Amino acid sequence: MKLKDKSCIVTGAASGIGNAIAHKYASAGGKVAIADLNLDAAQKAADDIKARYGTEALAVAMDVTSEDQVNAGVAKVVEAWGTVDVLVSNAGIQIVNPVEQFAFSDWKKMLAIHLDGAFLTSKAVLPHMYAQQSGSIIFMGSVHSKEASPLKSAYVTAKHGLLGLSRVIAKEGGKKGVRTNVICPGFVRTPLVDKQIPEQAKELGISEAEVVSRVMLGQTVDGEFTTVEDIAEVALFFAGFETNALTGQSLIASHGWFME
Repeated sequence: MKLKDKSCIVTGAASGIGNAIAHKYASAGGKVAIADLNLDAAQKAADDIKARYGTEALAVAMDVTSEDQVNAGVAKVVEAWGTVDVLVSNAGIQIVNPVEQFAFSDWKKMLAIHLDGAFLTSKAVLPHMYAQQSGSIIFMGSVHSKEASPLKSAYVTAKHGLLGLSRVIAKEGGKKGVRTNVICPGFVRTPLVDKQIPEQAKELGISEAEVVSRVMLGQTVDGEFTTVEDIAEVALFFAGFETNALTGQSLIASHGWFME
């Protein structure tokens, strides 16, 4: 099993993509910490994983924008399992608005969750990874780490920023056995994406069906959504790749929505 007895933290893992990754890691033998704002939902997810796979799972309350909460959550995992082998910084939200209507408070909130969260969780786990000369950090980017779309100024900015942070950590951590990479999904049908459909329809003056067919899937090769299972497979690949041959990179999984 690729992740047998590896200690893994996945943020935003009570639902959506993060939850699928947590399940994938547990199925590969990993011990998984479900780090989420909603502790009750995190506990339910951890209990489900333990029952389904017979592996260890832990619920951790974590606001990724709070350095104190991040440090306390990582300390809880280290206390339970001795170290951290894999971090997936996945927690995120979406707010859509034209730039001239985008509230500065929303801008700061978006960057805090996506970028500050990646920085703070990485900062907290790196000393443990450096001590054991091994570790994998994975950021949840987006096709919007590579491309831009109207109404998503803060999201696009944050997702582009993750590429830079990942590359810096890759260069700093290489000689210490730590790899960092970015997953760039296309549109995945999660509650986060569902919420955008009526919002974008209103702003763009088109129907909700057109948002799906034109905006979200129009550039794909087959008109299909990327699935949470697709992204979980990529996350397992990055987590299980054990050399610096693959670090500082990004992988797009989008049904061809974006190609490079």
